[in-house]
Amino acid sequence: MICLFVLCAYFIPLPYYVSKPGMAKELEPIIEVDNGTDARGSFMLTTVQMGKANIFTYALAKVVDYWSIYKDDEIRREDETDDEYEMRQLHMMEGSKEDAIISAFREAGKPYKTFYNGIYVYGLVNGMPAADVLKVGDRITKVNEKQLKSSHEFTDDIAKHKQGDFVKLEIIRDKEVLHKSVKLKKIPESGKLGIGIILIDDIEVKTTPHVSINSDQIGGPSAGLMFSLEIYNQLVKEDITKGYEIAGTGTINEKGEVGAIGGIDQKIVAASESGAEIFFAPNENGSKDSNYVIAKKTAEDIKTKMKIVPVDTMEDALNYLKKLKEK
Repeated sequence: MICLFVLCAYFIPLPYYVSKPGMAKELEPIIEVDNGTDARGSFMLTTVQMGKANIFTYALAKVVDYWSIYKDDEIRREDETDDEYEMRQLHMMEGSKEDAIISAFREAGKPYKTFYNGIYVYGLVNGMPAADVLKVGDRITKVNEKQLKSSHEFTDDIAKHKQGDFVKLEIIRDKEVLHKSVKLKKIPESGKLGIGIILIDDIEVKTTPHVSINSDQIGGPSAGLMFSLEIYNQLVKEDITKGYEIAGTGTINEKGEVGAIGGIDQKIVAASESGAEIFFAPNENGSKDSNYVIAKKTAEDIKTKMKIVPVDTMEDALNYLKKLKEK
């Protein structure tokens, strides 16, 4: 009977997720710029471990510092499957990598070209027409036989129609080109016409020199800033690490602007335990409850010697590193 209880407690998931500090992972083995320069120090991304809660992990999260509990709907969209959630996370990582490359090459004054591949569907709205026709992971390349050059063209075309009209879509699914017709319907929350997809632009970047990033199964966009710094460091002659172990977190867009992420306290713990000496944290333009503020408090709580540095842009991080004394 006791064994049965233990098995049930371990294998039966609860309607919660538990997250805890992950690791800090060196980026130089992950990112390769053709003919890139080496560094004496290193840039590191930081991660959070997250999984479905069972009775044991839920109980631990109640008592262990820097373990957190989240309800299902705080992590996944309503009726989103495990595969859809994973695909959404991985595609956000892909978008993060492209933006990081653009930011790094722009800061380094190196050439790059961008190519628009269409609209990537990474979410479907229940009760809307697209849920019966499209799948998460579809890439929309044409609407009403017109090649798309941005997601704005897609929404502009839909705005020209009325409820009940159909739009013809060309999509790519698992490398196969398909043609689908989807009915337009008013979105309950906004009253605007739509088909019921959550989308992002799918942009590909071509560079000289070539950049490859092997992020394996790391998902989400939070490594963007650190990707951009590692790429930049391999592009330029000087070593901007100056011999330090540098961790950090934050999304990045193609303009080099750094955005907030979740689990900043857990990432501070992970970076400190991995021996990081400097940590870049999103400043959120000085917000009183910014990632930086939380990171600073966590660093004080765990009594780490790691320096917490606020950044709003990639340029902020570069300026800090340029002023840093060689180790």
